Amino acid sequence: MSGEPAPKDESNDVSSNATNDVTTAVSNTRALLRVAPVRNLLGSSVFTSAGVMLQATVLGKQVYDITGRELDIGLLGLAEFLPAALLVLVTGTVADRFNRKVIGAMAIGGEALCSLALTLYALSDPTAVWPLFLIAVLFGVSRAFAAPSVRSIPPMVAPEGALPRTIALYSATWTSAAIVGPALGGILYAVDPALAYAVATCMVGGGMMFLLAIRFTKRPTARDPRDESKKVTLHSALEGLRFIRRTPILLAAISLDLFAVLFGGAVALLPAIAEERLGVGDVAYGWLRAAPGIGAALMALVLASRPVTRRVGSKLLVVVALFGLATIVLGVTTSYVLAFASLVILAGADMVSVYIRSTLVPLVTPDDKRGRVMAVENVFIGASNELGAFESGVAAQAFGTQTAVIGGGVATVGIVALYSVFFPSLRRVDRFEDLDAPENPR
Repeated sequence: MSGEPAPKDESNDVSSNATNDVTTAVSNTRALLRVAPVRNLLGSSVFTSAGVMLQATVLGKQVYDITGRELDIGLLGLAEFLPAALLVLVTGTVADRFNRKVIGAMAIGGEALCSLALTLYALSDPTAVWPLFLIAVLFGVSRAFAAPSVRSIPPMVAPEGALPRTIALYSATWTSAAIVGPALGGILYAVDPALAYAVATCMVGGGMMFLLAIRFTKRPTARDPRDESKKVTLHSALEGLRFIRRTPILLAAISLDLFAVLFGGAVALLPAIAEERLGVGDVAYGWLRAAPGIGAALMALVLASRPVTRRVGSKLLVVVALFGLATIVLGVTTSYVLAFASLVILAGADMVSVYIRSTLVPLVTPDDKRGRVMAVENVFIGASNELGAFESGVAAQAFGTQTAVIGGGVATVGIVALYSVFFPSLRRVDRFEDLDAPENPR
């Protein structure tokens, strides 16, 4: 034996009722919700995401309250981003070679343990932030493994022809969590940070249980252990990055999110914006953090009933530009109501962007490369969020919060203008149905 790991065996995760589910689920959203694997996926998403959002709301606020520095908010984002970047070659390969459900559940379990660690530290009445940064790094490691595994599952549970609608529902659960988590986080933080972290621990643990209950309706692509090209090597680990690089539409869609949101990461500065520019307390701050979830949830409801079907590429560019414009408004205003409204709008625009990208990527990517591509995409997403938070924190510390937010919005609009010129293939995408993964990719 060469020590080669056995091929992933997900046959026991395939529902015996897959055929019946497939034939009844494509007609409408209500029928889709009757498919048990889809329901379990959505349950896992809403519990895990709500817990993570609650924790992020409390963690950013606690760090800022301890130090009073915007830079530390940025460093927190960097601590969560680095593991995904450093482990990208490992996490994608693991997702492609082993049972994605098991890997995802183990990783989410690691996230729950990090939430528990935050609970225990909060009980000690902390005055130092370095343990929070250390836990954030460990949380980032867990999420680095969870993201490519879990985000590769929707095509394995979605009935035939229902992936766009499944993605819309999947996004809706995330957006619902983005309302409940931050709003609850602000309320619980005002009571006791340890209580907030404890609730987050229970939520993330619940998400792990839902994930373990999933039964796949489609079998993964079989892997022949004798096939030398499928063995774990540096060359095979880099295949996800190579595939993205040689697929212009995929490269454009993923990198647009990276560069646009990298400069428009104003949400990370909300603890400073709430205190310095809006003059509100913990509960109002929690609702301010929930505003993006409200905007995204409203848009997700629209997408679930009226999915984007035509002019996909041009709509992607328009909504990212709208995201940048709303960010500029957030930077200019000192009104809580207007700030809340701008967050709702920018998140609604971002929801359309996420929906288009989340539908496009699995359609273009073959199953045997999906984990590695998702791992690379996770780094891009992490860069646009956590690294964007770092960029915003550094800029706010150097130039002031208002300048950092306005400048980020202007940069986002500029990025859209450049992409509309240099990536015409993205702008010309009309229907998702035209974006099939190659049957025999090289």
